[in-house]
Formats: sequence, C-alpha cells, structure tokens
Amino acid sequence: MHITMVKKILLDGSPCKKCGEVLDRMESENQMRFIDELLVADERDPESAGMKLAARLGVDRAPFFVVKADDGTETVHTVYLKFAKEVLASVVSEKDELREIMNNEDLDFL
Repeated sequence: MHITMVKKILLDGSPCKKCGEVLDRMESENQMRFIDELLVADERDPESAGMKLAARLGVDRAPFFVVKADDGTETVHTVYLKFAKEVLASVVSEKDELREIMNNEDLDFL
C-alpha cells in the first residue's frame, strides 16, 4: 500500500487552513509515518504535482489522500476523519499491536 497526501497552497501563496489543521493533527497523533508521499497542489501553478493529481482524479477539495493498493487500485479520501478511521486505524492497530507484543517485558510465553 502507498499513501499520498495532497495539501494546497492558495492563490495568494498562503497555506490552506484546513490542510494545516489536518497536518498538525496527523503529526500530533504520529500518523505522518504512514504517509509515503506529500504533494502540494499550488493554485498558482496548474502544473504542480498536486494539481495534476487532483485533475486526474477529479478531486476539488484539499487536503485529500490517495491510497494505492498493492494491486494498483486507487481510492481517494477527501474527509480526513473517515480516512483516518478506515485506513490508518487498521494500519496503526496492527503495527502498534505487534510492537507492543514484541516490546512487552511482562509477557509470559507458554
């Protein structure tokens, strides 16, 4: 699985407020470690990587996330909380669970 996050820069050069809020939340919850690629959709540059991806996928909101499965299929998420619940929760719980098992000194093995 490959996860791309796209954040937006507005026409006046300022960062998208919602994008900043989502980035801050993801960093505080240690979720950025699951993001493989961070692209910028710069409204001043229609050729920016994020603008091209948004156009290809027909996305008109930011931030957005593209999850590319191992079989090549892509799923677009434009709502952070839904993305976090549906995608990151399963990733976080599996990795964190394994980490907890491997690092727990109080485990009793049979």
